[in-house]
Formats: sequence, structure tokens, C-alpha cells
Amino acid sequence: MSELIKVGITHGDVNGVGYEILMKTFSDIRMLELIHPIIYGSSKSASYHRKLLNNNSVNFNIINSVEESREGRINLLNCIKDETRIDIGTATAEAGESAYIALDCATKDLKENKIDVLVTLPINKDTIQSDQFKFPGHTEFLEERFAGEGEKALMIMATQTMRVALATTHIPLKDVSSALSKELIAEKIRTLNNTLKRDFSIDAPRIAVLGLNPHAGENGLLGKEEEEIIAPVVKEAQEEWILCAGPYAADGFFGSGRFKEFDAILAMYHDQGLIPFKTMAMDMGVNYTAGLPIIRTSPDHGTAYDIAGKNEASDESFRQSIYMAVDIYRNRVIYDEARKNPLKKMFYDRGRDDEKLDLTRED
Repeated sequence: MSELIKVGITHGDVNGVGYEILMKTFSDIRMLELIHPIIYGSSKSASYHRKLLNNNSVNFNIINSVEESREGRINLLNCIKDETRIDIGTATAEAGESAYIALDCATKDLKENKIDVLVTLPINKDTIQSDQFKFPGHTEFLEERFAGEGEKALMIMATQTMRVALATTHIPLKDVSSALSKELIAEKIRTLNNTLKRDFSIDAPRIAVLGLNPHAGENGLLGKEEEEIIAPVVKEAQEEWILCAGPYAADGFFGSGRFKEFDAILAMYHDQGLIPFKTMAMDMGVNYTAGLPIIRTSPDHGTAYDIAGKNEASDESFRQSIYMAVDIYRNRVIYDEARKNPLKKMFYDRGRDDEKLDLTRED
């Protein structure tokens, strides 16, 4: 682990704040002591934003492949050969195409292990749509590209002290109830539990599960999902020795500060989890795609067209995205190394004397 971690960075929507926060981050030369960056983008787009923002402190090393990149340099892999028209603060199909080309190039290199982790700058989920990209967002696209058999992506919004995972992601609110099932929630709980252990180095993670309805259904008065789906799954997870509890009423859970007692929270739908998270951690939050063999993080904000080109964007969330990707990469190396040749369990659990000796269990 002496070599610097290769961090692939996609430039996102060129009409947004992507290049601005990228240049602000790498104006701090100390970043190059931490990582080996490879930015997937356009040299002409980068030049345009440098002039627009009057930023002369960042000098890009223009390359055509990862093999040409160098440590100690801000490497920009020029994967968009044609000049992309830039209309600052505007959603355009041309910017969407540019965002997809960079993402496609980066994920191909990630699959071939040419880069170690991926950090994506914000895209416009509408303009990026094409015959090649028919997904609600990065999470679903990456799941299609990288998920192995039985693997499903899990969207987690995270800081150092708060992690919110989503049972459902980018679907209309009217479809949430029908999308929830015992199988789905059980899968998300298991993935979240494993992620907290392997990626965040939490040995015995505590997970809170939120209800779907107001007041967590009020014993069936305001909805049956808690009694029929969520609560039974929580009980089954507890029987699997997963430390989870719920379902909790979302408003009281966050309002009372109960979230501080848990290592992660599983919300039932997008806004239920992200509104409180972004209220408390908008500038520090990171979007992490868990459950896949690859590591991908992103700032928790969007293209921010309203402030694009005004030199007002904060780079803190992007910076934290890089830090988290590096930490997760190192945590995985340590976790996997320690479990390469596990010893089989050779004793009875105290209090379970009637249990037959099971040499196949790994826990």
C-alpha cells in the first residue's frame, strides 16, 4: 500500500459546478501527496473553466491513457476529443453526452483495474439519458455494469458520524409502497451490515430501520407496511445476529436525536432519508454506492446551475468524497487480508449448549 491510490474522477456536467470544485480542491497541492488523480474529461472544457474562474493555480497534465499519468500531477485524461459547447448554468444534451462519455471511459478503466476507485462529479439525470444511458442515476448504472450474481447496489449518504441508506432510490413516491417487500428490505439490511463492517471498519454496527408511514403506521391505523413487512424483517435480521431495531417513526427519530445512537439508518424512500441528512450535512455529505465490488463516491449535491461560473461553490463535499473513497479502499484491503484463511469455529456459543457443533459457520 505504499503506492498512491489511483482515483478516477469524472467531470460530470460541464455546465455545472464540477470543474469549479475540482480546481478548488486541487489548488491545495497537498492533495497530490494523498492520491494519484486521473480526471476523465475534456482539456478544452477545463481550459474554458480556468479562464472563466480566473484560476491559474491548477495546471493539468493532459494525457490520453491512464498509463501516461504521473504521480504528483493533476492528470486529465482527454477522453472527449471534440469540443463541447458550454452554456453555463443551462441543461443541454451536448453536456449530457459529454458527461456520459467520461463516465463510460472511467468505468471501463475501473473494470480493468487501471484505477482503484471512482469519484463522480454531478450529472444532470435528464440530459445524460440516451440509448447508452437509460438509468435514473449513477447508482443504477453502476449496478448494471459491476454487480455480480446476487449483488445489488445500496445508496448510502454518509459523513464521518452519520450514514443514511435507502431501501428505494429514484422512483416516484406513489410507487414506494408497492416496491417494498420483505425480500428487498432484508437484502438492504444485510448489505448495509456487511458494508459497515468491511468498508467502514465497524465491528458490531447498530442499524436503525425507519417506518414508511406517519408515526410508523400507528399500529396499523395509518398503514399496514410496518406490521406486515418492516417489523417482521427487523425481527428476522435480529435472529441472524444483526444489531438492528425499528421500525421508527422518521420525524421523531431525527427530531429527538435518536439517530446519534446508531451507526447507520435505513430509510424507506429517497426524501425520507435525504432531507434530514442534507439539512444536517449538506457541505460534508458523500454519496457512496455500496454493495458492489468497486468503490464509487460522489458529492451529495447536484450540478448547482444557479451558481455555476460564479466562483461560489463549496468544494468540501467533493473533497470528502475523495477522502472517503481512499479510506474505504484501505479498509477493504485490511478487512479482506485479515479474512483470507479464517479458522473454523470450534466451540459452542455460551448459552446455546444444545446447539450442535457447526464447523461451517464463519461468524
